[in-house]
Amino acid sequence: MAKEGKAEKADRPRIRHMCSLGTLGGYGGKKGEWSVAKKLKKIRKAGFDGFLGRVHMLSPEEVRDSGLIFACTTDMGGPDEVEPKLTACKEHGARCVNVQMLNHDTDTETAVTRARQVIAFAEKIDLDVSIEVHRDTCTETPEKTYALAEGFEQAEGQPLKMTWDFSHPAVVKHLSPPYWERLAVRPDLMQVANQFHFRPFNGHHAQVPALGHDGKVTPEFLDFMQFADATLANWLKAAGPGRELFACPEQIGGGYMLSVFGDRFEDVLVIRKHLGKSFARHLKSWTPPAGGHPAG
Repeated sequence: MAKEGKAEKADRPRIRHMCSLGTLGGYGGKKGEWSVAKKLKKIRKAGFDGFLGRVHMLSPEEVRDSGLIFACTTDMGGPDEVEPKLTACKEHGARCVNVQMLNHDTDTETAVTRARQVIAFAEKIDLDVSIEVHRDTCTETPEKTYALAEGFEQAEGQPLKMTWDFSHPAVVKHLSPPYWERLAVRPDLMQVANQFHFRPFNGHHAQVPALGHDGKVTPEFLDFMQFADATLANWLKAAGPGRELFACPEQIGGGYMLSVFGDRFEDVLVIRKHLGKSFARHLKSWTPPAGGHPAG
């Protein structure tokens, strides 16, 4: 009976905690910024299962030697880019791929065509690919996102796997909490997904700190976690045995980061902790869905 219990536990859905290399951008010491290899060691030592990055950041050997799951991000433009870019992701050992596709002014017909080409080639080379909801791409707004999803489903007879980063539509719509009613337009598409970028946000900022200067979690983060908690619960409702959810508590530098924010890496550790507790709580009441489950 003990062996059966262990097997049942191993077959349950699980969350894979990921850390973006962008979180550690600019981190270093007297000798300058840390190398990618050192950043990966920091990520692994902190207990993450994997990392987010791009193929130009590191070699396939560095991916393999890291001992971490690689979630690769790539841009996608014209049809001539599909095969070489996805092949490069595959050769780098990516477990899953996140595609930031086309431009903000791309029409839906073109976006649907490109998405079909991307998913078709990904299936051909057995690569797990999702299209990200992200500003300055063909999913610039919620309207463009759902038009793409509906067009793909009509053409292919199956839902489009998407990487969900709800910080973008939240800012586009200038939302106030609670966020679920306005953001969870297609809970079914959220259930099909297996990549989520859990960047804390509010209606006016695509990235807000999890920790304040007093070392306590911020009110804005708690508002965000209400939505993240509902998102995890929704995903588990349709998750079959063995499914994996790649969750990135994404706090990165560049334009997202303001000088008054605290330590990004400390932030992602706090976000990961809250996501893990939420997932574990909902997993206690999980049962395999009837009639199959969305593809992982």
